[in-house]
Amino acid sequence: MHSKVFDYLALTIAIVGAINWGLIGFFDFNLVAFLFGDGTLLSRIVYALVGLSGLYLVSTYGRITDMNHETI
Repeated sequence: MHSKVFDYLALTIAIVGAINWGLIGFFDFNLVAFLFGDGTLLSRIVYALVGLSGLYLVSTYGRITDMNHETI
């Protein structure tokens, strides 16, 4: 049960990070820096959470594979 909470939280944070990278790539606009300042402690925490979420979501590959294997 707790795994689902972490899954959704990590996915949400990773999506926010992906949107930020999209904004940087398309419009040269960094939303995190705009909201929290460039290089501030708070913006570094946001970047760290996005990175940790991405690392955590790597584990979903193994869980997705496990769900597709049916026992006969």
